[in-house]
Amino acid sequence: MTHATDVTSETIETDAGTARVTWHRARKARFVLAVSHGAGGGIEARDLQALAAVLPGHGVSVALVEQPWRVAGRKVAPAPKTLDVGWRGVWPALAAAGPPVISGGRSAGARVACRTAVELGAHAVLALSFPLHPPGKPEKSRAGELLGAGVPTLVVQGGNDPFGKPEEFPAGAYELVGVPYGDHGFAVPKRAELTQDRAVALVTDAVVRWSGSLG
Repeated sequence: MTHATDVTSETIETDAGTARVTWHRARKARFVLAVSHGAGGGIEARDLQALAAVLPGHGVSVALVEQPWRVAGRKVAPAPKTLDVGWRGVWPALAAAGPPVISGGRSAGARVACRTAVELGAHAVLALSFPLHPPGKPEKSRAGELLGAGVPTLVVQGGNDPFGKPEEFPAGAYELVGVPYGDHGFAVPKRAELTQDRAVALVTDAVVRWSGSLG
């Protein structure tokens, strides 16, 4: 677990507005994992908070990135290309930390990470709850963004995610870990054979193992 003294926050001006980065630093970081939120929530998401608590103890600093629209207090995310602009604007501060940067995000943030990975020089991509398609519209696939990431990629997906269940994902050069019973936010029903804490631990365990395997 991190301690309060390890957590700092900074604002960064981008062409999309003011973004905010909250750092959870490892003492001796091998990587920086930069993760942003989805289109309907912020960095308080259970998976992002769990990664920020666990990963610094495994040599990975975590940078929780709030897109400008969230910092400005708006409730609706802008177009994907505007999200990409915000992410590009934050990247120099992430890279300046020194270690290689793993580009990550949940939902819409995962799409941003995949779209921009090669351009920004990301070491790898972490895609949490990748929105493979809009709910109920499997024909509107976004698989091309995931398959085009161009760097080592880990997808962590809820087994009950309406935006794409693990079995719906196409074959490709990425690793996929499923979280049984999990929805788009990795919430599991009370009747599930898996507790909520265990579901979140499956996410963090997968990321710890995968990040440890990266060269």
